[in-house]
Amino acid sequence: MASINLIEAFQEFKDAENIDRPTLMKVVEDVFKTLLRKKFGSDENFDVIVNAEKGDLEIFRRRTIVEDGEVNDPLAEVAYSEAVKIEPDFEVGEELYEGVDMLDFGRRAILAAKQTLASRISDLKKNVLVKKYSDRIGEIINAEIYQVWKKEVLLMDEEGNELILPKSEQIPQDYFKKGENIRAVVRRVDLKNNSPVIILSRTSPEFLAKLLEIEVPEIFDGLITIRKIVREPGERAKVAVESFDDRIDPVGACVGMKGSRIHGIVRELKNENIDVINWTNNTQLLIQRSLTPSKISYMDLDNENKHADVYLKADQVSLAIGRRGVNIKLACELTGYDIDVFRESEGETEEYDIDLDEFSDEIDTWVIDELKRVGCDTARSVMDLSVEELERRTDLEKETIEDVKKVLKAEFEKE
Repeated sequence: MASINLIEAFQEFKDAENIDRPTLMKVVEDVFKTLLRKKFGSDENFDVIVNAEKGDLEIFRRRTIVEDGEVNDPLAEVAYSEAVKIEPDFEVGEELYEGVDMLDFGRRAILAAKQTLASRISDLKKNVLVKKYSDRIGEIINAEIYQVWKKEVLLMDEEGNELILPKSEQIPQDYFKKGENIRAVVRRVDLKNNSPVIILSRTSPEFLAKLLEIEVPEIFDGLITIRKIVREPGERAKVAVESFDDRIDPVGACVGMKGSRIHGIVRELKNENIDVINWTNNTQLLIQRSLTPSKISYMDLDNENKHADVYLKADQVSLAIGRRGVNIKLACELTGYDIDVFRESEGETEEYDIDLDEFSDEIDTWVIDELKRVGCDTARSVMDLSVEELERRTDLEKETIEDVKKVLKAEFEKE
């Protein structure tokens, strides 16, 4: 009987530590039973014995000894005269166990078995990896950077599994070096060419939520809950929190003494500004809080269409809108309302002002829309800002802004 050492014959066994042994043994048994069926037509009278620890495999053929001339099924029965050649003490009716030599299968069949086994083990490893990370979606993990490419970063976990951090899931200010450890959240598990691809993220709201859970024990313990998080990665984030204990100030707990708790998260997120606000079911108050750090004068709410017109003093408009319109965009996402920002009219200025829409025959609609996006909905609100300021806050070119100002200026001079 030629014993086969699986550790040497099938290299995949070395990498199969994360597959439970009973499953592994069942796969090996199935592969060799297939081999037996091909050679003998049936595997019913064969026992495949696998020693997973040593990697040994033995196959035994089991037949009943019958009188000479009474063999009806050669696979299940053996003549007495044949049995005594193996062991003289055998008697009719006993079971004859005979080892099957691997060499009897032939070199080609053994090679095919190796390939089948390698394929089956590979599939098992994929399934284990998919299940492991599917169960960890939304969790933070530490991983080592193995390779940095233009469109993605390849990382390795503690078991040597490959993880991918795409460019789209990286904070714009992220800079990675091979060998360093980073934190990210498991975003999803994709299948590419039938192989699992573990996608990580540093831009998802879940990443910020998990960082807060690590830094703020009250969130981990369930005393404070995160109602909603919206982010513009690397720029700004807004976190709405609520306390289940009246004695705990949720915002204060999240920020910490002198910002001690939030500072670590801000550094991890490459100096992303984080506004932590108290959640409330009062829509007007929630909108007001969501537009932090600006101070609202008053607002008109249309709850049916989920629209809010917010009025602020001139020096608060730019704060409400934020750089590149990020603050108001996040406020809209957090509240679920479409928010428009307007300058609060001051005394006599209102009668001398003109709505920008009145200039639609001289100024392109898309230009007017871009100006309104940053809170400049009237001619005077545009005139009050310098060309440089408008260029910084909008996506308009300097020449376009200068042309707009000329049109508006001409209108005021006519007045």
